[in-house]
Formats: sequence, structure tokens, C-alpha cells
Amino acid sequence: MYDESQPPDDFRADVLRGLSTPDKRLACKYLYDETGSKLFEQICDLPEYYVTRTELDIMGRHAGEMAAMLGPNCMLIEYGSGSSIKTRILLDRMESPAAYVPVDIAREQLLEAAGALAADYPAADVRPVHADFTRPFALPDPARPARRRAVYFPGSTIGNFTPAEARALLAQSARLVGPGGALLLGADLKKDRRVLEAAYNDRAGVTAAFNLNLLRRINRELDADFPVDEFRHHALFNEDESRIEMHLISRRHQRVPVAGREIAFAQGESICTEYSYKHSLAALQEIAEAAGFRVGKTWLDDQGYFSVIYLTVPG
Repeated sequence: MYDESQPPDDFRADVLRGLSTPDKRLACKYLYDETGSKLFEQICDLPEYYVTRTELDIMGRHAGEMAAMLGPNCMLIEYGSGSSIKTRILLDRMESPAAYVPVDIAREQLLEAAGALAADYPAADVRPVHADFTRPFALPDPARPARRRAVYFPGSTIGNFTPAEARALLAQSARLVGPGGALLLGADLKKDRRVLEAAYNDRAGVTAAFNLNLLRRINRELDADFPVDEFRHHALFNEDESRIEMHLISRRHQRVPVAGREIAFAQGESICTEYSYKHSLAALQEIAEAAGFRVGKTWLDDQGYFSVIYLTVPG
């Protein structure tokens, strides 16, 4: 396994920086420790969370066409591979993939998923990379040369980035795959706010546990003492910004020690832990083209909730 993971000091610096600003914020990538990754897998099965089952429906109906567009002898690089369920649908239909490179920040889940895929797809040359895909990282050399490189970025993770950040990430991806390379992008679309807010405030409380787990991680890894029960989860749709915002809200005035500092919270003050932008197809196309991609084809579900977009780098 290639290991380009982030040093612990970066986590400390990012947390202290985010908690020291007037509008407290923590990067959503830190939600995905081992426990957080498992909780997110549970979220994907919730009745309110339409995202995964909608994308799976699209993949089930159109993965053959997607695989044909990727072509034979392709190195498939997946961002945030997780359990790789959707990847299996794609790999089943790809012709002689040169390699499959899952890239994930959650090390244990990455090793588990990569091991299972290597056992089930022995010809795919599975080469996991433990890294933060938002930063440049090196690709492993496949056993045989690849005809082209393609990034597979499923789920709705692109929505976690502001439009400017999304454009920068896609530009980095365009450089990674190079001229003639491709990107298969999953993206959630704007819809009724009631559907959106229900998906991020599930009745079973799994999303709340996922969000609050970030405080437990900070306690464990940064010698902090967050009283987790004194914070509550809340998610809302910001219509003006066209994004879901996920927050942890302090139930009372309190001061919390974190990595040798003391962070003050007013009653009702929040830490924003995630943005999830819900774009129109036109906005997504504009972001992709500004990053150096050309839009090839777009697939939608019957309700128009979700999209999978095939993008190529000219040349």
C-alpha cells in the first residue's frame, strides 16, 4: 500500500485554526476516522438518505455504457473509495482494467475494502493509496502500462467543496489523469429542501452520531475534553448558498480544553462540520469546464435527484 497520509500535526493545526475563528469550522474530511467511516456506511442505508440508492440505480442501469467510454486497459483511480460497492458494478463491466487504485484517508477501511476487491478481481491489480485526495499524491506503477487514466469520484463528495474548491480539486484531477484522461463524477442535485433536510437529520440519529463522533476523535487524538453530550447535531439547507450545512451546537456556555488551549463556546454557538452543495447541471458543467474538462455525457435518475457525469481532458 502507498501511504501518503497526513501527519498528526496537521490535524492538530487544522482543528485549532478552525476553532479559533469567530465562525468555528472543522474540515469534513476529519469526520472519516475508522468509526466515522463505519457510521457513514450505515447512513447510506437509511430510508431518508436517497443519495446512495439513487446513484446505485443509475450505475445499475448505465455502468456498461460508462465502462465502454472508459475503454480497455484503463487505470481506475477512485477518490474516497469507502466500501467500494459502486466500484464493483463498474469493474464488472470494464474491459481488462490495467489497475484499480482506491484512495482514502480512512486507513483500516481502505485496507479491508482493497483486500476484498483484490480477492474478487485478481486481474485488476488493486493498489491502494492511503492519502488525502484533496492534495497532490503519487500514483503507484501498475504491473502493465495503462492505456489511459480515469478518476472515479462517486457519491456526493464533490458537494463538500465550495465552487472554487471544487474547481481546484477537479483541476488537480485533470493534471493527474493527463490529456486524454477521464473523470466519472457523481454529484447530488438541488431539490426540495424537505427532502434534503430529512436526509441529513435522520430519525434514527445515525447522522447525529456520525457528526458527534468528530468531537470524540478530537478528545482521543488531541488531548481534548469536549463534553459530547453538551453539543447537539443540526443540519439545514441554506437556500442562498444552495448547500446543506451540518453543525454541532453548544447547549450552554462552556470552555473546552483542546491540545493545550482553551476554546470558549457561547450557548447556541455552532461548529460547522460540513457543507454539501447542491448544484444545477449547468453549474456543475461550468465548474468542470473551468477546471479543464470537457463534458461527455450525463446520466440521471428518474426523479432528477442525482447525476453521474462523464468528463474528459482534451488532447
